[in-house]
Amino acid sequence: MATKFTDHAANERTFLAWVRTAIAVVGFGLAVGRLSDRPPSAWSEVALLLTGGVVVLLSYCRMQVQRRRINSPEGPDDAASPVDLLLLALVLSLFALMASFTLHLV
Repeated sequence: MATKFTDHAANERTFLAWVRTAIAVVGFGLAVGRLSDRPPSAWSEVALLLTGGVVVLLSYCRMQVQRRRINSPEGPDDAASPVDLLLLALVLSLFALMASFTLHLV
């Protein structure tokens, strides 16, 4: 069995949770756009997709950083990294994009 398996498994579950969050937010935003009588603007759909892709990419980078921290001799620390703050900002921007997308359709 791998050393520190539970820490690595938790790290991977966190990565997958970020991926699910990005997919859900982008999917919800695109679905709301299809409910209107007017076609949604292309810029808002592209912005939603790009932001979701950036969230997935940054969450992968975060997972790799955490993997190195777990494997380091001194062990992982609980300090938040700049990538964590950037991911939070991107998820908030996804919600802002969804809100503007929805308001644009109303």
